[in-house]
Formats: sequence, C-alpha cells, structure tokens
Amino acid sequence: MNTEIVVVGAGAAGTIAALTAAKAGARVVLIERNRSIGRKLAITGGGRCNLTNQSELAELVANTPGNGRFLYSAFQNFDAQAVMDLFQNELGVRLKVERGKRVFPESDQAREVVDALAQALRRHGVTLVCEAQVSELLIADGQIAGVRCADGREFGARAVIIATGGASYPGTGSTGDGYRLAAQAGHTLTPIRPSLIPLETREEWVKDLEGLALTNVRVSGYYQGKVLEAEFGEMLFTSFGVSGPVILSLSRSIAGRVLEQPLSVVLAIDLKPALSEAELDQRIQRDFAKYVNKFFRNALDDLLPQKLIPVVVKLSEIPPEKPVHQITREERLELVRLLKGLQLTISRPRPLKEAIVTAGGVNVKEIHPKTMASKRTAGLFFAGEVMDVDAYTGGFNLQIAFSSGVAAGLAAAERAHEAEQSRAN
Repeated sequence: MNTEIVVVGAGAAGTIAALTAAKAGARVVLIERNRSIGRKLAITGGGRCNLTNQSELAELVANTPGNGRFLYSAFQNFDAQAVMDLFQNELGVRLKVERGKRVFPESDQAREVVDALAQALRRHGVTLVCEAQVSELLIADGQIAGVRCADGREFGARAVIIATGGASYPGTGSTGDGYRLAAQAGHTLTPIRPSLIPLETREEWVKDLEGLALTNVRVSGYYQGKVLEAEFGEMLFTSFGVSGPVILSLSRSIAGRVLEQPLSVVLAIDLKPALSEAELDQRIQRDFAKYVNKFFRNALDDLLPQKLIPVVVKLSEIPPEKPVHQITREERLELVRLLKGLQLTISRPRPLKEAIVTAGGVNVKEIHPKTMASKRTAGLFFAGEVMDVDAYTGGFNLQIAFSSGVAAGLAAAERAHEAEQSRAN
C-alpha cells in the first residue's frame, strides 16, 4: 500500500501527529499494535486525563527537566492554550482548570478525549490500521521508503513518524518498539529509566497506612544527608511504600540514585508545612489542654487523620496510654519534630513497567528541534516519549506529546508535499 505518511503508534503523540498531517492535506496511515487508539491516554490522570497544564512557555520548559530546552520551539508553536483550543473548539471536549493549573475534561472521563480524537481522525480521512506491529523501517539511499509489519504487510511512504511511546505500561502497547526502529535508522539511545514512578520503602509501618492520602504536605528528598529537592502537594501511602503527585515528581531525581545505591535516599514528610515548629508546638499544647484528661493516643484526633495516629504514637515513643497532662516538654518537642519530618527510607523504585513516564530514549541531539526530523535518515520524524524527553506530573508530559506531535505532523506533511511537487515536475 502506498501512502504519503505513516505514523507508528496511536497514543497521544501519534494521533495528534496523524491528525495534524491529515489536516495539512497529506494522506496518512496510522498504525497501532492495539485494537484501538489511545490505550495509555485512557488511563492517564487516574482515568480523568490531565490534558495539559495552563502554563506559559517558560513554565512548560521549567517543568520539563528532561531536555526541556530542546522542546522550546515545539512548545512555542503549539502551547498549552493551543491544546485547550484544539480540544474545546475543534474536538468538542469541554475543559476545566483545577488546582496547579491542571487541565481536565469537564466530564472527568479520559474516554471522552480518546473518542473525540478517533472521530477527528475519521473526519479527516486518516486510515487507521490496528493490531499491526511495525517490525522494520524501509530505507533506500538514506531516505525513508516506508515500513514493514510483522505480518509481512508493507506501507510505502515519503515520511514516517515514530510515536510509539516509551517502555512503561507495556500492556498499553508501550513496549519499546520505537527504540528498535530508531536504531535501525542509525540513532543512538540515552539509557532508559523510570520517571514519575511510585517508590518502595524500607519501613514496614507504611502497610498500616495503605490507601491514606495526605494533602498539603511538603516532602523533601535527601541523598547522603543533602536535600535533593522538595515538593508540596498530595501523596498516597500504598502497600509497598508511597505514591501520589508529590512522590511522582520527586521520583525523577530519586530513582536513579536509589538504583545505584539502595537505601541512599530518605524522604522527610512535613505533615504541617504551614506551621513553624514553635507554632506547631503551641497548637499541640492547645489540643493537649482540650484533651487534658485523655490518654495520648486519644488526644491527636484534631491534629491528624485517624489512620495515621497509631503510627505517629508508636514512632513518637510516648506511651500510648500516658495521660496527656503527664507528657513532658521534651516528649512534646520530639513529637513536633516527628510531625515536621516523618522519615521514610527508599529501598527502590517500582519496576519500569509501572512508570507513568520513561526517561531516556532517542538522543535529542540527533533530532531537529523545530521539526522533530531525524538528522540521521531523511523522512524520519519522532514525537512524544520515544525521545529522551520527560516532564513532571501535572499535564506536562501530554503537552510534550501534543507539541512534538504537531511539529512532526506539519513537517512530515510539508516533506510529502515537496516530494509530490518534485515528482510532478
């Protein structure tokens, strides 16, 4: 089958790349190894789909620690407002902006986003080929000539866009196929590693807190006694350790160090970041005065979530049945320090397959930043997570997918048109 552009991978980056190229007048075939498009997109944001973050250009770059400056042109040409305009005005998905400038569909349903993209692909004539795995790039005289699938089918093309995602959530189709295809075209890969991933802890007491979500806490990561970084927001205790937005953001700088030196990273959770130690001590004294005739274990109801109280009581080493009025000043100040720095030792990150985003991938030095075109093979383009680009949680990674997808789609369509004109002449 001859076409103009083949897009490999129908995730966020691939669908937008295919849609953009088709809108520019190109004939596009979108090849997806799953039965339908957007498998990973349908589970992002807890199934709500955090489409983007309503941030200015500088903020988008700053929240993309994985080669954010490489994406400057792509972000500039298709920013957060452009994403919102596309989905609201063209695709009919009503949006809302929540805390932290995170953008979601009003319906809180990722499926609405996926369905809107599928309809747009049909409307603009994109040929969707599902349950097909691209096994090989067809290259002739240093230029893309098409792709070959594992079942033997070939699709001739003047341009190919690789948008296969990373190596996380393999059940959604992100199995690292794009890395192999990029290598066929002469590209080198930055070693992949998990980014935005839950963390396992050494302490057994976290199991008692499974399912407990904490809001408005500050979590600091320490490596060999020095602060790596700190994040404010929400976190979640799990059966194996910790997760949630704050932990996922910290994991990017933590995961690599833990893999190299297990138990080298300690998290300190400030449960009351709005209060100084002195202010928290005063607050505890007021609570103790209120519950003066109660045991210590029954005097923290106003201060902490119920599920957290037994753990804090145990870690404080204050006898649980000690009357509040008998608690010493030293014991109370030790309780303050505990609440301002509840410590956890990180044993390891969860497996790469559980990472929300993969760091590493196709070396961006081998890609033109304005067009996402390969510097190794003419007619080859990249979009999304298959490249060595990654960002913090909060909608920034989908912004990368959309911005790079638009850049690749436009540039691939332009190449196809130029090739058609050249042939006609």
